[in-house]
Amino acid sequence: MQPIGKTIVVLGVILVAVGLMVWLAGDKFSWFGHLPGDIRIEKKNLRFYAPITSMLLLSIFFSLVLWLLRKFF
Repeated sequence: MQPIGKTIVVLGVILVAVGLMVWLAGDKFSWFGHLPGDIRIEKKNLRFYAPITSMLLLSIFFSLVLWLLRKFF
């Protein structure tokens, strides 16, 4: 059970760090969600938003974090 506990603690620390970063520097990330490749359609009776590029960046970031966690822990 110790490896699972260690993993949960490390993921919690990462989550807190990301939360603090967004809280303290939230206005610095205003570009996120407005990248080229993020589809946004707004009409009178329709709103459609598909953040494709933003989600790809998040996927790459989290894949890198998980790879680093597996490599060092």
